[in-house]
Amino acid sequence: MRAFVIKKYAHPSKIELERAAPEPQPRPDQVLIDVYSAGLNFFDILQAQGKYQNQPPFPFILGSEFAGRIAADSPIPPGCPFKPGDRVFGTSQGAYADKLAGDWRHLQPLPSNMTFDQGAGLHITWPTSYEALVGRANLKPGEWVLVTAAAGGVGIAAVQLAKALGAKVIAAASSQEKLDVAKQYGGADYVVNYSIPEWQKEVMKITAGKGVDVVYDPVGMIRDCLKCIAWKGRAIVVGFAGGEIEKLSLNLVLLKNISIVGIHWGAYTYKEPQHIPSVWKGILDLLSSGRVQPVIYSDVYPLENLTDGLRALETRKTWGKAIVRIRQPEENEKVSAKL
Repeated sequence: MRAFVIKKYAHPSKIELERAAPEPQPRPDQVLIDVYSAGLNFFDILQAQGKYQNQPPFPFILGSEFAGRIAADSPIPPGCPFKPGDRVFGTSQGAYADKLAGDWRHLQPLPSNMTFDQGAGLHITWPTSYEALVGRANLKPGEWVLVTAAAGGVGIAAVQLAKALGAKVIAAASSQEKLDVAKQYGGADYVVNYSIPEWQKEVMKITAGKGVDVVYDPVGMIRDCLKCIAWKGRAIVVGFAGGEIEKLSLNLVLLKNISIVGIHWGAYTYKEPQHIPSVWKGILDLLSSGRVQPVIYSDVYPLENLTDGLRALETRKTWGKAIVRIRQPEENEKVSAKL
C-alpha cells in the first residue's frame, strides 16, 4: 500500500511516498479502515521532525485525522458497533496511507449528508470548538462571540457552531481574504481585521459599547481581546498559534468581573471520558441537520502531493480545513473540490 512512512526525523518536504509499505496489522481492539480522505494538521509537521509531544517509535506512518470505510477484511472486536463498509471518521496514527488500523472507540459514524473530505477534518477541531463554547463558556442564544483566527480550522468551526447556537458572531482575522472566508463560509455576522491598530474599538462599536460576552481565542491574544470583553464575559484559551504563551495582568479580570477558562479537548479521553459521547451527540445532531457544515480549503491535495499541502499549511496559506484525498469516493459520493 501507499504510505508516508517516517524512518528518521526530517521536515515533511524531505519525506517521499512509499508505494509498497506493509499493510497494518490490527490489535484486538482495532478495526481496519480504508482511508478516503485525511486532515492536515500543524502537529503533523512537528511530528515528522521529532518535535511533537506524541512521538511513535520508528518506523511510523504520518497523519492522525481521517474519514473512510471499515475495510471488507476488517475484524470486528467485541462491542464494536461498526461493520465492514460503514462510513466513519476519527483519529489514529497512520492516516496518510491507503489503509490504517485504528481503535474503534475513536471512531464516529459519518453522517449520510457529508462527504469523506468533510469528515476527514472533524475529529480534532469540532469537539474542541463545541466543548469550548457549550461546556466551558456556557454560551447562550443572543450573546456576542468574538472568534480570533476565524478562517482557520478550529476558528471557522467555532463561528459556525456559535451561529447555530443562536449567538451573534464577530469574526477576527489578519487579512481581508480570511475575513471574507469567515463571513461567506462561516456565516459570521461581522468581521474585524485585528492587524489594524485599536481594532477593539470597532468591536465595541458593533456591540453598541457593551463588548463581547465570549472570546474564543486559538491565537494567543487574550490580552488584546480583554479590551473589548463585556462585564461578566468569558475568555476561552484555545491555543497559541501566534507562538507566544501570554502573561496576563489580572486587574482586568477583577475590574470586569470576567472568567478566563481553558479548553484541552485531548485530555477529556483520560480526565472525563464519560462526557465525550454527549459532545459528539451535539455535534452530530447539528451536522446531520445541515445547520453547520465543515469548510474545506479550496485545494484538495492527492496523497502524492501531501508535502505541498503541509507546506501550504505551514506558511499559513490555507483556510478552513486542508485535506489530502487518498482515494476517490464512489460515483454517488463524488465530491467537487470547489466551495
